[in-house]
Amino acid sequence: MSYFTWKEAGLTADCTSLEAMASRFEEAASLMRRMADRGFVLEQRNGAQHITHTDADIFQSWGFVNEEPAERQLTLMHDLEP
Repeated sequence: MSYFTWKEAGLTADCTSLEAMASRFEEAASLMRRMADRGFVLEQRNGAQHITHTDADIFQSWGFVNEEPAERQLTLMHDLEP
């Protein structure tokens, strides 16, 4: 399953006012709601928050980098006879 690790490290660090902070939180909340509507889910794994999606194509279409180990990302292709 495709996933990336969510680490919030300064969402509002560059904001210079409370209004700017509120706007940033609202933008983030809107994005998270759109992600939830498209089937993304939040999972807790080993003390980390992973945002996952069962459809690798949808995950990739959002521009996220899949953090699964390389061997888990491989798609096996059966030999096709000519």
